[in-house]
Amino acid sequence: MAKPQEKVSFVERLKQIGQVFAFTARQDKWFVPLLIAAVLIPLALTVLVVLLGLGWVWIPIGIMVALLAALIVLNLRSNTAMMNAAEGQPGAAASIVENMRGDWRVRPAASSTTQFDMVHIVIGRPGVILLGEGQTQRVRNLMGQEKRRLSKVIGNAPMYDYLIGQGEGELSIRKLRTTVMKLPRNLTGKDVNALDKRLGALMARPQMPKGAIPKNMRPGGKGMRQQRPR
Repeated sequence: MAKPQEKVSFVERLKQIGQVFAFTARQDKWFVPLLIAAVLIPLALTVLVVLLGLGWVWIPIGIMVALLAALIVLNLRSNTAMMNAAEGQPGAAASIVENMRGDWRVRPAASSTTQFDMVHIVIGRPGVILLGEGQTQRVRNLMGQEKRRLSKVIGNAPMYDYLIGQGEGELSIRKLRTTVMKLPRNLTGKDVNALDKRLGALMARPQMPKGAIPKNMRPGGKGMRQQRPR
């Protein structure tokens, strides 16, 4: 079930903005100059308008425009910086979807290998979404296994799959957010809850290890025979 959003205090919000500001400034050398320009240009125009005698009423308007311009620059450049930092990082796709607006139930690395190949399962209004990260062939194999496993419980819910990467037929992580948000809303909120419960029950089932049973775990022949009384 999706967790209810907690209210963030004004002080915490300022701390978050400060963290985003510091992160973006480290990643993007053009961020600070663009931010300064976004603030100074509206303020300079406001001063000019006041000096021309058009009224002091333009001062609060100019301040509001400067703040709005600063927030726009911060939003655009921080998103670009986060995409640059996330590209190629294991688990980045799941993190991006988890922070998207809306009701998205994310199960990071529902299937994975020791080489950091992984498939994330996302449940939302579009249906079931598989996001694969890692080496192409290994991830395709993981996705095939997950599709066969999920098909037993999802019923008629649509299933989408995307391989995250820069190769042919792969989805760039920069386009992940917009691609997922553009998917049709095929399910109701009630359908999402029911589907989430079914997948939770499926993934909670213990799976038997594949392959031969190790010799030290095999029951010995003596242990299987009853000892005869002497």
